[in-house]
Parts: sequence; structure tokens; C-alpha cells
Amino acid sequence: MPEVHPRRPFRRVVLKLGGEMFGGGEVGVDPDVVSTVAEQIAEVAADGVQVAVVIGGGNFFRGAQLHERGMERARADYMGMLGTVMNCLALQDFLEREHHIDTRVQTAITMGQVAEPYIPRRAERHLEKGRVVIFGAGVGMPYFSTDTTAAQRALEIGAEVVLMAKAVDGVYDMDPRRFPEATMYHEITHREVLEKGLQVADATAFSLCMDNDMPIIVFNLLTDGNIGKAVRGATIGTLVYTPPRLDK
Repeated sequence: MPEVHPRRPFRRVVLKLGGEMFGGGEVGVDPDVVSTVAEQIAEVAADGVQVAVVIGGGNFFRGAQLHERGMERARADYMGMLGTVMNCLALQDFLEREHHIDTRVQTAITMGQVAEPYIPRRAERHLEKGRVVIFGAGVGMPYFSTDTTAAQRALEIGAEVVLMAKAVDGVYDMDPRRFPEATMYHEITHREVLEKGLQVADATAFSLCMDNDMPIIVFNLLTDGNIGKAVRGATIGTLVYTPPRLDK
């Protein structure tokens, strides 16, 4: 059976969005940013791609930073989870109101008046019916980031790739915002990311993807149309994957 290259048109994806981008660098939600993201997601969904979304909450609360200021870590993380739900509802509103895309928000913390509980099989049914599913409240437990949530959800709902949207073009050998000479990787393995200590996402997310052969594509969300390009298998950003081992 021929090998399937990790860069290819995808049928089911998990898109990871950072909360900081939703706020446009400020506290709260920037409607222009959310509108732009919703437009890109709507275009992809209209092409028949099944899209699930995980959103961070850094534009409201970051548990780790609150913990550094003395707040009890678990409580700080739960506050961060609630922040992600506000972002989920904002994205749902723009998708449905501006683009008439049917959506469902599922949360790991039960809040029945605004969202469904996270149930993997129900999420899969929604995707099969053409709905965009937005996952909120992380994994519902402290000490786990929304990057790890994206990896876990992708594995549990049978997604083919994690699309990790950032404010930079891909994975670099050093911070490109501080070091103009930084070099971007077009392809790199999960293990190399971990061994080099590259600050793309948390190590738990990469370890989970490495152990379960889940590819990640890191790309720039701020470039219009990049979500569609990533879904179609275009060579953008950085592909992080583990090549198949040759049979002995």
C-alpha cells in the first residue's frame, strides 16, 4: 500500500486558534479578527471539509501567568478555561450570523445554557452533518494547555491533522521576532521539536501527537486564505510529523 504523504487534502481537521489573536493583542475580543477567521473557516466548511476548532483563552486569562502572580494554579487554570468559552461563543456567532454555517459549541465543563457537553461521538455526528464543532474549556482539567486539548480532541474524533494557527509563518530555529536571522523549517519531526526545545506549543501536545502519528501543520493565521491552503495540502508553514519506520 503506497505511503500517504502528510501534506495532502484533508477531510477532517482540528484547527487550533490562539486566544491572543482573538483579542488583537488586547484584552477582550476583536470583532474584525474574529470575522476574518470565521470567513476563512466558512470557506473551508463550504467545500465539504469537516472542521473542528479549539480556541485558547489568552485574550482573557492565562492560568500560568495568574499562577506566577500568586493565584492557586488550579483555580487560575479554570478561569482560563472559562475564557476559552467566551471565544467559542464569539466565533459561533460570526459563523452563524455572517456566514450561515451551522455550528455547535461543546465544552469540557458542563454549562448547559450555552453549550453542549463534550461527547466525542456526538461531535463526530455533527461533523458528518456539515456542522463546525467548536471545543471550549480545554480538557476540563488544570495543568493542561489548549494545545494539548487540540491534540487530544484530534485523536479522539479521528481527525487527520492538527492545524496550529500562529502569528508567525511556521516553526523557526529561534524566535523570528527577536532574531531576524532565524531560519524556518519547512518540515521537522515531532522528536526534533522536542529535542531542540522549540517554543511552538507545549511539549505534552507534541509528545501526544508523536506517540500517535498525528501530523501538525504550523502556519500563519494572519495571512488571508492560509486555512484553506493548509486544508488543501499546499506547501505552507511547517509540517511536523514522524516519518513511518521502515520494516526490518
